[in-house]
Amino acid sequence: MKQFREKAMHGVFFVSALASILAVALICVFLFASGVPAMREIGLADFLLGGKWSPTSQPAAFGILPMILGSVYITAGAIAVGVPIGLLTAIFMAFYCPKRLYGVLKPCTELLAGIPSIVYGFFGMVVLVPAIRFLGSKNVTGWGGDGSSILTASLLLGIMILPTVIGVSEAALRAVPSSYYEGAVAMGASHERAVFLVMLPAARSGVLASVVLGVGRAIGETMAVIMVAGNQPRATGNLLKGIRTLTANIVLEMGYATDLHREALIATGVVLFVFILLINLTFSVLKRRKDTV
Repeated sequence: MKQFREKAMHGVFFVSALASILAVALICVFLFASGVPAMREIGLADFLLGGKWSPTSQPAAFGILPMILGSVYITAGAIAVGVPIGLLTAIFMAFYCPKRLYGVLKPCTELLAGIPSIVYGFFGMVVLVPAIRFLGSKNVTGWGGDGSSILTASLLLGIMILPTVIGVSEAALRAVPSSYYEGAVAMGASHERAVFLVMLPAARSGVLASVVLGVGRAIGETMAVIMVAGNQPRATGNLLKGIRTLTANIVLEMGYATDLHREALIATGVVLFVFILLINLTFSVLKRRKDTV
């Protein structure tokens, strides 16, 4: 009877794994079956490198380069904001934080992960957008801008990826054997040197995983970005100007899109899917290289 139960549970786990693989396969089939023909009809170069998105004009233009740049700019800004703060917070919680403070700080960081993105978007609209608009006013810096910009979206996404970076990085740091720290201190290293030169490099795989997960969260975020990024489909490197991301482009226009327009939006999802795939493959390659060094 015991062997029967073990075989039954083995079958359940196997079916669950197959269901996950099947779900991913079905998503890939749907995206590529609907998106690739649109790329072929528009032209791959015109679709990926075109600087104009105007599906209602005559002739229609379906260039997503501005949205690609928008996603890259905002994601890079979010990583620049969220990763240093998140990593330093994880180090503090793992090696410096008093137990009483840890009992308060840990639930607070976990609570950040449970806040809906729409709430983050409202926070950005009410707090960050007016703050950036004030800083850009002529009486302060003279930079200009109405507050809905790349900078605002980057700051907001930087806050949103904090729980991911903090949680995964802290777990990776705590997983490093304490003998590493004890050996470093025994050889004369200070507490700071043991933490930053021994423990942190030993946890690099987990830290890198937290960065990759943060990138995935940032590049795939939609609602919060729509509310603070300005949503103009244009290519600009000005941090105080509005811009549109790939996810925002899909959400804003899918409700009324038809025919080639709809297929072009699905093709935009294909590009986003490929970006996420490349990020994960890059992480896998870097992890293998570091593990072999």
